[in-house]
Amino acid sequence: MHWDVLIIGAGQTGYPLAARLAEAGRRVLLVERQHVGGTCVNSGCTPTKALVASARAAHVARTAGRLGVRTGPVDVDFAAIMRRKQDLVEQWRASAQRRLARAGEGLTVVLGHGRFVGPRLVQVGEATHTADVVVINTGARAAEPPIEGLADVPWLDNVRILELEQLPAHLIVVGGGFVGCEFAQMFRRFGAGVTVVESGPHLLGREDEPVSSALEEVFRTEGIQLLTDTRVTRVEELDQGLGVRLDGGQDLTGTHLLVATGRTPNTGDLGCSRAGIELDERGFVIVDDEYRSSAEGVYATGDVSGGPQFTHTAWDDHRILFERIVRGASRPRSGRLVPHVTYTDPQVAGVGSTEREAIDQGVDYELATMPFGHTARAIETDEQAGVIRILVDPASERILGATIVGAEAGELIHIVQALMLAGASARVLVDGQIAHPAFAEGVQSALMRLPRFALDSA
Repeated sequence: MHWDVLIIGAGQTGYPLAARLAEAGRRVLLVERQHVGGTCVNSGCTPTKALVASARAAHVARTAGRLGVRTGPVDVDFAAIMRRKQDLVEQWRASAQRRLARAGEGLTVVLGHGRFVGPRLVQVGEATHTADVVVINTGARAAEPPIEGLADVPWLDNVRILELEQLPAHLIVVGGGFVGCEFAQMFRRFGAGVTVVESGPHLLGREDEPVSSALEEVFRTEGIQLLTDTRVTRVEELDQGLGVRLDGGQDLTGTHLLVATGRTPNTGDLGCSRAGIELDERGFVIVDDEYRSSAEGVYATGDVSGGPQFTHTAWDDHRILFERIVRGASRPRSGRLVPHVTYTDPQVAGVGSTEREAIDQGVDYELATMPFGHTARAIETDEQAGVIRILVDPASERILGATIVGAEAGELIHIVQALMLAGASARVLVDGQIAHPAFAEGVQSALMRLPRFALDSA
């Protein structure tokens, strides 16, 4: 069969793009191997943030004494927590399915594995399909690092850990990125022993050192063992759990092993070579600034295209590509101001350049920084952990980037993003009136620590 548009993968680009294109009059085929919604709905944002919420509730209950509230023993019902998580996944999955159903007769959804067998020729089961435009939205999955013995043990990735039925007694996490950090803290708060092994000198290695250190201090306070500058060289299954050998000769034992050392694209069984689609050395589809691959009429979006692997990026991809397919618009994929949030407690959120990036790029900057706990709201709520860091261009006074570690940092960062998108001076925020007491006062106060924005002492 021939289609106007054929989309492989119903992730955060695939399913909204398919629905909108069908509603715009295109004949669309959407091919999905398992579940609509992609990683976000099924094994990413939705389930993990549901678990983060449960973990925080347990932590707040245990530590309520700091606020003068006495509680009894906190009982974590792990099975109930996992049921709630799955209920939310199924709700969001059903919502995505309803969105597709509303698109009308122009959209056909086929469950199955789609692979290229020729240029813009895709096989699904016994049927083959052609299309004027093909969009690849197959996403990515957890990478399997070359650790001796790993293939012989029941290790967990971000998908399999969500299927656990019993709380681990001791979870060893390999990798201190945002996935590893979120799971480490939530399982510690559920009551598991947790050890994080990170090959770099700090957790969240892409962040500036003061940012990582602020989170590490919290983790250690909560009883999470951190082993940085350490690599896992071998793993083995023991009679009662797993053994992990480290590069310094140290041995760890745990009941469960989570590997969170990066992502690999879902292109290995896609047949890209048969369609003339070039991949980079890691397997990501090579695309230009308009999502075009090396094959005529074939585009790639979301995680598989090698850009920032965030749901909000993939969703924005669908908006840009829709405009291109329907209206011929050519808004580029580059140049977008992409925020990111690690949903630990405190949250770690950033947008724009870090100080390290500014130094590496030779960019002139002034750094406004302040401990998060120096704001009234943080003190009153006893949410004092963290730090605020904002880079300002000394010539234009525009914000170059910011990172916030603190309560609701994921919300606060969008204050900074809005100023950056508007091209406004940081003075706009300095001179603005912010409700007291709000966490947002901390962003203003940090900027006012720069001499150029300081209050007149007279």
